Amino acid sequence: MFFCCQSAFNRELRRLDRQPVYSYVIAGGDRALFTSQEAPEDDAGLGVAGLEKVCEGKKQVLFIGISCGLSAPFVAGQLDFCLRRPEVYTPVLIGFNPATQARSDPIPGCSFTFLSVVRRLQERAETRDAFLLNPAVGPEAVSGSSRMKGGSATKILLEAVLSAAHAAAFSHQPVTFEGVLQHMRTYEEAFQRTYTHSEEIAALVEAAGHSLRCGGTVCYLGWGSQALLGLIDASECNPTFGADYKDIRGFINGGYSSLNNNEGPLSDLGPEFLISHEDFLRLVLPGLTDRDTVVLLYSDAGETASTSFHAVWHHAEGNESEEYFSLSLSLCLSLYQQWELSTKLVLNAVSTGAHVLKGKVFRNYMVDVQVTNSKLYGRAFSFLLKTSGAACFEGFISHI
Repeated sequence: MFFCCQSAFNRELRRLDRQPVYSYVIAGGDRALFTSQEAPEDDAGLGVAGLEKVCEGKKQVLFIGISCGLSAPFVAGQLDFCLRRPEVYTPVLIGFNPATQARSDPIPGCSFTFLSVVRRLQERAETRDAFLLNPAVGPEAVSGSSRMKGGSATKILLEAVLSAAHAAAFSHQPVTFEGVLQHMRTYEEAFQRTYTHSEEIAALVEAAGHSLRCGGTVCYLGWGSQALLGLIDASECNPTFGADYKDIRGFINGGYSSLNNNEGPLSDLGPEFLISHEDFLRLVLPGLTDRDTVVLLYSDAGETASTSFHAVWHHAEGNESEEYFSLSLSLCLSLYQQWELSTKLVLNAVSTGAHVLKGKVFRNYMVDVQVTNSKLYGRAFSFLLKTSGAACFEGFISHI
């Protein structure tokens, strides 16, 4: 989510003829924007190395660490690094568990745990030299998931804070409770308007589920920031549902030139990193059948003709684009941040609902998860214990 936000706010700075100041560090590098990279989350040293690289030569750094479950060693290492260098770094932690539930497991090669780092952060927060933002947003929709753990809330928090900061810095508007609350209410409006289209969303979920059950593919074909949300949504399906990269994949107009990511084009790394519209036309379109679902993501994009595509589109005024699609989900919202949140909510519903219909979820547990790091190992272990019973589980373990 921070990659999306830093792209938007750097773009706004350029519009104001200002130097971009936002950078990102992500566990697993830029590959993690498109594919599952869970294992690097366990490496605290890797997190520190990435932070040092992007902050080299900086005299003041506001570091925002995001770990929705307050658990990732990658982020814990970065926070510890910042706390030990208060003359340069002001650390901020965003998560969605109570501080007392931060992960207390030992971190290999480190003298601290995530819980101990959180406690130090809380002490520093008393003098406003550090900050902890951990609102309660309720339980996970899919327990143990690598997704849907607070991504939307993360986006809302980041944009509310950074928008207020930009207004104060460039429009000389003071940061006030009322101003932040008004900004938050725009997201509430986006949420409410999105779910007034629950029947259309359900139909889109059903179409995507049919595609996956029949061995077909679901493609997000998008423009701008909405396309980026499609790429991210697709990338999270592999670890959560054991999905192949072809099951749900995203494409963006302009490919890597539209992303401005740290590592540049990654197309040579494999087919799952082919993300441009040209790649879609060359590799996917010739083989499309009625088993497949294509979702177009755009806003005020003019006419896009097709009779077999679905569309999620946003507009500010009247537009007749819906006549071209099997199903059109049209949302009239005024701000691009509302468009993005609405798109994210719909895509989360589509990809999760489609995999539920395929049988990848038991109750609200993911049952085809790839156990690729210590967090997921612990959750898989807990799931087996809950579903098999202690005696049965102990017998199972004894035979491994």
